[in-house]
Parts: sequence; C-alpha cells; structure tokens
Amino acid sequence: QVQLVESGGGLVQPGGSLRLSCAASRSFFSSNTMGWFRQAPGNKRELVATISSGGSTKYGDSVKGRFTISRDNAKNTVFLQMNSLKPEDTAVYYCNLKVPILREDYWGQGTQVTVSS
Repeated sequence: QVQLVESGGGLVQPGGSLRLSCAASRSFFSSNTMGWFRQAPGNKRELVATISSGGSTKYGDSVKGRFTISRDNAKNTVFLQMNSLKPEDTAVYYCNLKVPILREDYWGQGTQVTVSS
C-alpha cells in the first residue's frame, strides 16, 4: 500500500500564489505518473496537471500558463506551483499516483485551496 501526503493548501487572494506538495511513502522502479486533480462543490473531479517519471507533463486547459508541475524522483514527491490564482481555482486538490504496469492507482486525502479576497 502507498500513502500520499499532501501539504501547502490554504487561503490566498486573487492573483496570489500557492505551492502544493505531495510525498509518496515509497518509490517505484516502474514507470509511473504523479499528478493533481481538483474538485469544487457540485462539480466533477477534473485534471489539473500530471507528470510522468520521465518528465512528460500534461495540463488542464484552465490552468495552462499559470500552474507548473514538477517532481523530485529521489524524494518521491510531486509539486504544483500555482500562480495568478483565480476564485474559480477554489477546490479540494487531490494528489494522484498511477503505476500502470502494476494496475495501481492511489489518491491523497485532499487539501483545500481557497482563492478569495
């Protein structure tokens, strides 16, 4: 079993920045993808950004140009730098780890991000 521990959420004013972190409790030799999804009240969970163990990235359309995902493979950690935050970015942000060859899919407990003046 793998645990994902998220940190870095909070309250920020519009136009501000936050940095989320997510650390996995173990490493994988297999190719894997770590990323962030978010869910606002009444909405479906949506993609924010993902990054593969090889460094390939994917972003949701609403965050392109404002958010940057990165990872430290040595520390089994993924980061999400969020700039130019908007009220519509308010949501619970969930860390995700997928290991396709093992058919494993893990989720963090979620961290609240609130963008409000």
